[in-house]
Amino acid sequence: MKQKKERLYTYKFWLLSLSSFLFFASFNLIIPELPDYLTSLGGGNHKGLIIPLFTLMAGLSRPFSGRLTDTIGRIPIIIYGVFVCIIAGFLYPIMTTVFGFFLLRLIHGMSTGFKPTATSAYVGDIAPVSRRGEAMGILGMFGSLGMAAGPAIGSWVAMNFGYNWMFYSSSGFALLSIIVVMNMPETLIIKQRFKWSLLKLKRKDILEPKAFPSAITMLLTAFSFGTILTLIPDLSKHLGIMNKGIFFSIFTISSLLIRIIAGTLSDKYGRVLIMIIGSAIYGITMFLIGLSTELWMFYLGGLLFGVASGLTSPTIFAWTIDLADEKHRGRAMATMFIALEAGIGIGGVISGYSYNNNPDNFIISFAISGILAFLAVAYLIRYHLTNKNMTTHLQSNP
Repeated sequence: MKQKKERLYTYKFWLLSLSSFLFFASFNLIIPELPDYLTSLGGGNHKGLIIPLFTLMAGLSRPFSGRLTDTIGRIPIIIYGVFVCIIAGFLYPIMTTVFGFFLLRLIHGMSTGFKPTATSAYVGDIAPVSRRGEAMGILGMFGSLGMAAGPAIGSWVAMNFGYNWMFYSSSGFALLSIIVVMNMPETLIIKQRFKWSLLKLKRKDILEPKAFPSAITMLLTAFSFGTILTLIPDLSKHLGIMNKGIFFSIFTISSLLIRIIAGTLSDKYGRVLIMIIGSAIYGITMFLIGLSTELWMFYLGGLLFGVASGLTSPTIFAWTIDLADEKHRGRAMATMFIALEAGIGIGGVISGYSYNNNPDNFIISFAISGILAFLAVAYLIRYHLTNKNMTTHLQSNP
């Protein structure tokens, strides 16, 4: 008799997914135009800081968001993260100095330090264990849709209505993302009222050791994201592409299509195998993009980057939940996200300054990212073999 699948697609799941779409669209909406916007403010030589400052604050926020998600609840942290995004969008047009811009990038980064942590923990609460990879895949698919829609919309708004309306549109998408979860029921069973002492972190509150394997993998592969986010706008312009959001739309749409099946594949064949395949594609893709001299190479790179992202993102989210104790899911997700932000931030700094506004240096920046992605492959293979040998040893010595 065929076993009935446990129910996943509840209204709570769909509301979270919709909120994720709107949230990711919000802060990705402005990314393609930020290098030119910063140049207009007189800070063109510091493009390499646009992404790292954002991810720095996101990373610093993760230990707090992880602890608060596991103590005061998932919903309050989701709402706080989105609220930061709303405020930041309205402040960009007001703070028109280079210092003010970078200060806002720091503040804005706090939003992604909070909302995705709580959202992932919420999904971990409501998704059946046997379909956790599938759940993360669908949630990631909606995030990818937002990442695909945001850059294209943002560039179009900036070209037709100016930078200010682009920033206001970012706030508008964030506002919608908070509206759809306002009446969501809390899933954390044992909750505490917020008190300032919860912000006093001990060393054990910052990182979850059980999540280190997924965090190390994320650190090595996220470097590629930092390079992409920092250099693709300039590489697009170098290749004669007016709408700098096209590449982001291509890679995110391909990521979306892969995510539909990636979570299920990781449920069936294992997280580590899918991570090995995805990381290898990252490595190949970064070299391809760095060597792009024609549009077909550039767009093919975007397509393959999306495939790699689509395979690894839901898989590593589910893997992190698998590795963690149930009561420390928020902290485990925070640990993984810290690695994500660190990888993106370091990737942005190194790629930005190694590029140094010289198109001849594109290959150097992208090659560094490719090498680190292949290091992730090596680490995962070693992890797989070590754990396989350990399992065999335990089975032979009961």
